[in-house]
Amino acid sequence: MEIFLIRVLQFMLAISLLVLLHEGGHFFFAKLFGVRVEKFYLFFDPYFHLFEFKPKNSETTYGMGWLPLGGYCKIAGMIDESFDTEQMKQPEQPWEFRSKPAWQRLLIMIGGVLVNFLLALFIYSMILFHWGDTYVPVKDMTMGMKFNSEAKQLGFRDGDILVGTEKGEFKDFSADLFRDISEAHRVDVLRNGKPVSIQLKGDLNLLNMLKTDPKFVLPLMPALVDSVEKGSPADQIGMRKGDKIVAVNGKEIDSYNAYIDIIGRLKDQMSRAKTSADSLRLRQATLVLERNGQRDTASVVLKPDLKLGYFNPHWETMYKPVTRTFGFFESFPAGIKYGWHVLVSYVDDMKYVFTADGAKSLGGFGAIGSLFPPTWDWYMFWKMTAFLSIILAFMNILPIPALDGGHVLFLLYEMITRRKPSETFMIRAEYIGFGILILLMVVANLNDVLRILGYL
Repeated sequence: MEIFLIRVLQFMLAISLLVLLHEGGHFFFAKLFGVRVEKFYLFFDPYFHLFEFKPKNSETTYGMGWLPLGGYCKIAGMIDESFDTEQMKQPEQPWEFRSKPAWQRLLIMIGGVLVNFLLALFIYSMILFHWGDTYVPVKDMTMGMKFNSEAKQLGFRDGDILVGTEKGEFKDFSADLFRDISEAHRVDVLRNGKPVSIQLKGDLNLLNMLKTDPKFVLPLMPALVDSVEKGSPADQIGMRKGDKIVAVNGKEIDSYNAYIDIIGRLKDQMSRAKTSADSLRLRQATLVLERNGQRDTASVVLKPDLKLGYFNPHWETMYKPVTRTFGFFESFPAGIKYGWHVLVSYVDDMKYVFTADGAKSLGGFGAIGSLFPPTWDWYMFWKMTAFLSIILAFMNILPIPALDGGHVLFLLYEMITRRKPSETFMIRAEYIGFGILILLMVVANLNDVLRILGYL
């Protein structure tokens, strides 16, 4: 429960900050051009609000709604999610959005996206200035990699040390490494100390590489005990820190990856078990442990979820990381470069959304919240906030009615043709766009529920 609350708090703080600044971008340009802002709200307020106030001599009411799905800035004389059609029937006023030149209305509409994008670049810059860039170079991962069957069919071998592609060296083990391999025509590796080049077609499916179990590639790790859960099967047979698992059920294993593969196959068999006796039989395992060069055999009954109750060291702890530091002024171009790379990668990955597997991978608030760490970590908090700011900027500029991008599209049409779309058309487009957004939100959050229930 504590982990859940910490993640919720981080998510709510990040979203609140991003929504306030996004709507603040619209607010700033509206005020700059003399447009009246009637309401400025964090979160939505259907039927009632948590609180609101209106400063003396102010034309704007500020408040907080109860539905944490975003926020809004109600600009006078504009067709938006408030669907205030009565106001649009009144004579046009000089302080209304609709009375302003198209270029001013355009700036008002892109204000939120602009703020979110600049905010992300600023946060990335400050992360690099404060924490630097710490990572484990892939070429220094001397134990090499463990590849799945698909990768082996392409020519990779367990133990290969990844070096790079025709585009350059790999930096660290991250999604960028998978992306580079998926687009590569040549991947360079070190195999038994000798350079080897693997020829590819440059069209691997990135989503499949990340979603398959086991994944396309993972760091090769020994099945080494780092700690043991008290009262667990591992504890009952006397496993302790430093022990190494070298065989499971009579099969030699060379890594933690191989141990996970065996457990995965047992889980498949468990799903087909018809009786409790069948399940119990599958949970009975024979392990060969190595301690100080000596081997010992132990029989154990795994937990119902087939866990042994020991923890393997994370691969990052097995290698020495490098850290690149940045001066204050040096951090800005580096942060801009990093933020632009994040945006380009995200946009490139959007093509997978229009596939069956991509639609299933859509996530709602639960999926986004789970991206935050289970303990409060300011580095990860700000990194995730910057990433969400990039996403918010990109999603809002999509040419969908009810989003900023939809309004921008109609404004560009007006600037090119010198004709305004009719108010009837704009209202209908807003309803259609709002319906699309609701549908996407339902699908994304339904996916979260199905994942919890084990159907995805």
